[in-house]
Amino acid sequence: MSSLRDLGLSEYEARAYRSLLETGPTTAKELSRASDVPMGRIYDVLNSLETYNLVRSQTASRPKKYVAVEPDTALDRLLEDKKRELQEKVGQYEEIVDDLSSQLESADPVEEPFWTAAVGPDNSLDLLLERLAAADDEIIMVGSAPARQVDILSGTERIVDELEAALERGVEVSLLVRPDLFESLPEEANREYYERLFHYDNYSARASPNIRTTFELLDGVEVCIEVPHPLGREETFGVIDMKDSDFTADISQAFEEHWAEAKPVGPP
Repeated sequence: MSSLRDLGLSEYEARAYRSLLETGPTTAKELSRASDVPMGRIYDVLNSLETYNLVRSQTASRPKKYVAVEPDTALDRLLEDKKRELQEKVGQYEEIVDDLSSQLESADPVEEPFWTAAVGPDNSLDLLLERLAAADDEIIMVGSAPARQVDILSGTERIVDELEAALERGVEVSLLVRPDLFESLPEEANREYYERLFHYDNYSARASPNIRTTFELLDGVEVCIEVPHPLGREETFGVIDMKDSDFTADISQAFEEHWAEAKPVGPP
């Protein structure tokens, strides 16, 4: 069951506030008896509740009396306090991430081959997004839409988010697809690519009928190869991420040949 403690009040503060709702205007001594809050703590508790703006006091009376703010108003104030507290924590965590980003550096890439894999539509998309986010200089995307791994619209939006972030940090992004690709995508998915990416000078898209596979080449040293479902389902079975200088050199050369003969694609 939810309690006032979930919104930040202590046990004594919650007891005192609930008791004030029942007693109406009352003195600290009377409230101590009604709420079972020790007399030695009741004034600190009331001061705290006043700080939260959950009680009001009648200072002109002797002894001083207290009254609870209406529950709806009190809960709204506690909620706003929690929101501010969480926003402050978000800011603190963002500062920590900024500091750590400048402290933590990746080691120089190792020349020996290395590969990893993800299986399943969601895991495959997560791996692809992770590798797109790691690109520093160049992203080459070849083949059918990576968004087919999950729901097309949500998947496309997440991929375009990552591509747009890459373009903003100066990464060159090239998209090479079959001519019929954009025709097969929903209009909303096409709009994501057209409206958000095409105005960047470091983005270009071309189409070639000779495209048979789907992969992403990153910084010329890493390739994500999408594995189609063995049962022919319209989803990606998995993604293999590979770092192999000889293999990526061959992939780069094949891409350049197809790119040279491909036709530019632009907004409709």
